[in-house]
Amino acid sequence: MKKILLTGCAGFIGSNFVKKIAALEKDYEFLILDALTYAGHYPTIEEEISNNSHLSFVKADIRDKELIDTLFKKNDFSGVIHFAAESHVDNSISNPNIFVETNVLGTLNLLNASLNFGRDDIRFCHVSTDEVYGQLSETEPAFTEEHKINPSSPYSASKASSDLLVMSYFETYKLDSVITRCSNNYGPFQFPEKLIPVMIAKALASEKLPVYGDGQNIRDWIYVDDHNKGVWEVFKKGHSGNAYNLGGDSEIRNIDVVKNILNILEKPEELISFVEDRKGHDWRYAMNFSKANKELGFGPTVTFEEGLKETVSWYLNNQQWVKSVTMDKKC
Repeated sequence: MKKILLTGCAGFIGSNFVKKIAALEKDYEFLILDALTYAGHYPTIEEEISNNSHLSFVKADIRDKELIDTLFKKNDFSGVIHFAAESHVDNSISNPNIFVETNVLGTLNLLNASLNFGRDDIRFCHVSTDEVYGQLSETEPAFTEEHKINPSSPYSASKASSDLLVMSYFETYKLDSVITRCSNNYGPFQFPEKLIPVMIAKALASEKLPVYGDGQNIRDWIYVDDHNKGVWEVFKKGHSGNAYNLGGDSEIRNIDVVKNILNILEKPEELISFVEDRKGHDWRYAMNFSKANKELGFGPTVTFEEGLKETVSWYLNNQQWVKSVTMDKKC
């Protein structure tokens, strides 16, 4: 049975991968690694691990080279799907060092361990972001995989650096590697600081909803399950040495995301409060995913309208999870 290392899978995207894909793929063994700092919350995936013998968990930090090497020596990994990352842009502006340590050096540790201690046919799948491309104007065509990498924030620079490291290991050492680059994810189990869960929480409390600048910035949104299906297809079938864009085909202005949330919750738009724009705030992201569609059959199945309603409903029905993860990170 093939054994796959999943990094960062107590966080938002990774935990949904565990629930909807890893828990059901019983022809594989999955070892889930997470440092349980910041947005990692073990109770999110505890039930899946307890109920599935092909899933196991280890608390570990990818910045710890010796620990990572030991983990690889003890396990016959045939694959790595690397979700682990510091991911909040605002935090990268105030504390960029941790982003380089985790996203760059942590990825380097995993690459070296894969090369030196993994199986000869090990495959490394690096989960990245559309932000490595920089920004688009209103009229420019969507990002393709051929676009120049041009990051704007310390976060996106750290992810771009890790992308380049992955590709260098393919080119130099012939390490079987693929990269996915996704649009903005949303859905259940997202840490309460991100845009959509923040706006849901504040709207429920009838508090002011802070919107950067004039709210006209545009993002392409993808429902987390659609993204994870794409990651799994790229891991299984993607051509080595290639990057694949995984877009949601749902470009929408930030202000309209907020208004849609208010509308679903039947709250007044007067709750919107425009605040000072953040540094390095990219204007627009949009993803051309025709390559993934043509080669892998990838395509989003959940519209933004459907996904947002499901997401709002999930948060309404899971306030205990929101409270528990918030309290956990305060301790």
